Amino acid sequence: MAQPIPFSRHTGAARARHAKTMLLPMARQTADELALRVHLALDALRRGTGSMTDAQTLTQIMLLTGFLAESGFGSATGEQLGAAERAVSAVFDIGRETGEWGLDSAGFALFAAIATNYDKLLHSAPLWAVTDASERLDRFTAGMSYQTPVRKRA
Repeated sequence: MAQPIPFSRHTGAARARHAKTMLLPMARQTADELALRVHLALDALRRGTGSMTDAQTLTQIMLLTGFLAESGFGSATGEQLGAAERAVSAVFDIGRETGEWGLDSAGFALFAAIATNYDKLLHSAPLWAVTDASERLDRFTAGMSYQTPVRKRA
């Protein structure tokens, strides 16, 4: 005899808990782990002992910080992000040519400010905003449209 599929009677409660969780910042331990990776990558590039992975990490947080700023969180400016993009492009160019991955002092200052902002955002921005920014980054990386879709207003 077939067994019925057990459905939870509390799906509404689970959905409500999930919705409330999305309004809160991410768990402190998770935020600390993500921020630590960024700071380690930044330090390795500052010392000139970085790698392509470290440069990619900085590129990702630059984009995430920009996406979060577009959503109204953080204080990244277009000028700051444009300068950071030029600095990390130079890191990639030099790294590919010479195998030495490092940031100059101006690039380090730019990314230190971005990393600090990113760190604060991980600890304060609601999880929904960080999740949306991360999904936009995934779409950007995949070569798809990464712009936030326009939502209809009721």
